[in-house]
Amino acid sequence: MNIPHPLSGRVALVTGGSGDIGAATCRRLATAGATVIVNFRSSEDAARRVLDSLPGEGHSRIHAAVDRAEDVRRMADFVAERYGRLDILVNNAGFTRFIDHADLNALDDDLIDNIFQTNWRGAFACIRACKDLLAADGGGVVINISSIAGRTGLGSNVAYCASKAALDSMTRSLGRALAPKIRVVSVSPGLVDGPYAATFDRAFIAEQTRRTPLGRLITAEDVADTIYAVIVHMPMLTGTDVHVDGGRPLT
Repeated sequence: MNIPHPLSGRVALVTGGSGDIGAATCRRLATAGATVIVNFRSSEDAARRVLDSLPGEGHSRIHAAVDRAEDVRRMADFVAERYGRLDILVNNAGFTRFIDHADLNALDDDLIDNIFQTNWRGAFACIRACKDLLAADGGGVVINISSIAGRTGLGSNVAYCASKAALDSMTRSLGRALAPKIRVVSVSPGLVDGPYAATFDRAFIAEQTRRTPLGRLITAEDVADTIYAVIVHMPMLTGTDVHVDGGRPLT
């Protein structure tokens, strides 16, 4: 007997889909039966590789910068015209740069604006543009990829931490405002063992691993599995924040 995939017939849009977490999320959702749209800003080759790796049919990729309103509207129009529905929006596109928290002068206005335009305004713009599609069948889900930095205040820079705190606040506001037709949940990773973590020296990574109660850094696949669990197995979650961090803030 063929058992249907849990997300069969669902359409998912993953912003920043060519990155580490984005690619893992695209694969996890496609494996569960979803039709996936891989959004990318600049990494077209990486987006093509992600697309080619997905099981199933009907997937697509689309170039759009989430901090450009016209791009976001065009992306929503593409989804509407090609698929006629959207069930899952994963706001994964993000931007940061490492700046020591005490170096206030290095965190200039342009960098602050770029961080907030992508990490907060871009996520809001995608929800706003896709709201009617997500609400059409009364079962839409928005996953905002946040960070434990939004709560701990420890992250790549002060503005990045603040942008993720703002994203979590938006999750709470929209979890209330868009209910009951659309659920909105933040998924907040700790430091992910991947390309960004590889930019730090090995001693720093070893220390972070040692201070994580579960004994390892999380992976992009851990984040993708959490996203899948929220969508499929946690239907009563909305307006809240799910941490996937191995217990790192506990120490």
